[in-house]
Amino acid sequence: MNSKPIIIVAGEPNSIFIEIFVKSLRKKKYKNSIILVASHNLVKLQIKKLKYKIKINLLNLENLKKKFLKNNEINLINVPYYPEKPFEKISSKSKKYISNCFKLALRLIKSGFSDKFINGPISKKHFLSKKYLGVTEFLAAKTKTKKCAMLIYNKELSVCPLTTHLPIKLVSKKINRKSIIEKVNLINDFYKKKFKFKPNIGVLGLNPHCESIDKFKEDLMIIKPTIDKLKKKYNIKGPFPADTIFLKDNRKNFDVIIGMYHDQVLTPLKTIYEYNAINITLGLPFLRISPDHGPNEKMMGKKKSNPTSLIESIKFLDKY
Repeated sequence: MNSKPIIIVAGEPNSIFIEIFVKSLRKKKYKNSIILVASHNLVKLQIKKLKYKIKINLLNLENLKKKFLKNNEINLINVPYYPEKPFEKISSKSKKYISNCFKLALRLIKSGFSDKFINGPISKKHFLSKKYLGVTEFLAAKTKTKKCAMLIYNKELSVCPLTTHLPIKLVSKKINRKSIIEKVNLINDFYKKKFKFKPNIGVLGLNPHCESIDKFKEDLMIIKPTIDKLKKKYNIKGPFPADTIFLKDNRKNFDVIIGMYHDQVLTPLKTIYEYNAINITLGLPFLRISPDHGPNEKMMGKKKSNPTSLIESIKFLDKY
């Protein structure tokens, strides 16, 4: 197989990820081989608990390139981790293990073995420990990437929050021309490179109806002048009120909508498309995608979790 494999870091061990990973392998055939980076002991325990019958193909880092990998079994690179039970309460206990999984995967990518990366969900509270706002920023730091963007992608409509996992009270302080320009550049370059067209981009205002009773009006003083400047180079319009932009007749005019904060654009997108969206980090030296959901601790071990977002993540990388 000439295509490079897809590397998947399982992420938080106490999550629904192994369940949806096995479901993803069973529901769809992929042309690229898939390699899971996780604890062999953990995967065995969870597969047994979930009553799945699937073979684990334990891989050796030394002869990875020589092996023909089949996706009807779990191709696993083991990272040591020894839980006592298949599922435990999420805590900082797994922090070092998750970090080691990311390190190994990034090492494989840096070596040129792969340029396709998926990570399962993590607990921001326990793994990132307030050092990074999210995995987007974590990976940007680890790869020394200065400019990055979170794109929640669906082929019909995608969204990008200007700020990511930031408390609302801090959002206005982070809105500036430089950040808007960086996000638009990254989005436009991504669409031109991957899909061969310049996207139609809509930008939201920060305040309700793009109006404010405050003396400093971000919509008029920062957002609008930046959009007017960018119109010379990009297909971009705005600012638009957030409460009407996602109406059917309005959203059909755009490929991407940029919002000022996380829930301003992710909430309506998830309402419209539910699980059929994936999280792509723009700006990294490789394609990184994450299913658009968290560990979902309440659903662990129940075999009721929907694998659609992970399937869409793999399908997207499987094209390249």
